[in-house]
Amino acid sequence: MGISIGLVGLGAFGRAFADLFKSHPLVDRVALCDREPERVAVFARKENWQDKFNPRDVYTSLEEICRSDLDALVIITQPWLHAPQCIQALLAGKHVYSAVPIISVPDGDEILDWCDKLVESCRRSGLHYMLGETTFYRPQTMYCRRRAREGAFGDFVYSEGEYMHDFDSPSSNLKDVMRHRLNSQAGQEWPDLLRQYRERGVQSGPMHYPTHSTSGPISVMGAHAVKVCAWGYANRTADPYFIENTELLSNETALFSMSNGATMRICEFREIGHTNREIFRVYGTQGSFENDTWVDKRDKSALTVAEMRDPLPPEAAAAFAAASVAPDFYGGHGGSHAYLVHEFVDAVAHDRVPAINIWEAARYMAAGVMAHKSALRDGEALAVPDWGDAPVARGKGA
Repeated sequence: MGISIGLVGLGAFGRAFADLFKSHPLVDRVALCDREPERVAVFARKENWQDKFNPRDVYTSLEEICRSDLDALVIITQPWLHAPQCIQALLAGKHVYSAVPIISVPDGDEILDWCDKLVESCRRSGLHYMLGETTFYRPQTMYCRRRAREGAFGDFVYSEGEYMHDFDSPSSNLKDVMRHRLNSQAGQEWPDLLRQYRERGVQSGPMHYPTHSTSGPISVMGAHAVKVCAWGYANRTADPYFIENTELLSNETALFSMSNGATMRICEFREIGHTNREIFRVYGTQGSFENDTWVDKRDKSALTVAEMRDPLPPEAAAAFAAASVAPDFYGGHGGSHAYLVHEFVDAVAHDRVPAINIWEAARYMAAGVMAHKSALRDGEALAVPDWGDAPVARGKGA
């Protein structure tokens, strides 16, 4: 017997996941929710959706869909809404998948507070939360986790992750992304909220969205950040993009002391003369990984994407392929989308803690928040909070 899910948020990013969630063989029923009716209509009219979608399962608000009998909600809404909406869903008895990041607001203390609230909500409810962090399921990350489980790295010595995404990038212009976000009912509410942060003198930075760079090294090493010192580069052109979004610093670089004794360097750059890059490297006493290449004391081996990927269950892969109009059914962000969908659906269906649970996700987020705090203090060494490991097994109400 499969599960029932509700897709909350059918904008550009939500639409990229909708067919994958609907086609998964462990999903029996799909509901649709968006404040913009025309977004729902696109999928409600699809002929190949009629086997799992009933017109009665259309909702126009989170409040409405939380009152439904659905098992789980997939929340791909505006980034400043993620954490409160996920908590609302958990309190309503729903398992939750959240788009990244956990939350995006200018105030780092507020971000940590939402992490704390989400951990507590999951602990009390026994329900499952999963963050849809794409780097976790890039081929490189999957390969490195396999080698780490084998012990091929030896002891971890050093790692580095980076997310280079210039705000004027031709392939993904962040100004255009923001304009698109504001062109919706939910988006129209953000300028007033942002103004309140500006009036308080809050200074944000790119380390408040660190998960693309931190999740690779942290998940491979199975370690968390303990202490950080960081420095920033302040925008010098008075570009309105940074001023309006309260970002004094456009680039930030951090050094972390990790719980396993290794050192980790993380770069989050939004003003950089470089093509978009989202990658990491990991070095150990016996083996290392860099630039899609495994290196050890005997040799080095260049790897293909197919070699690095974990296999999907055949039934899930076949269903995804049948639902896709593209030859590569894995989806965007390095082919991570299909893996994210499968991991969440399978975790809910079998009542197991998902890989990117709130305890894991909070480690990615807290590292960046404290790095930004350190950068604002000219590299002062600061402790990074941690909420511990996820429970190995738990049931509802545990």
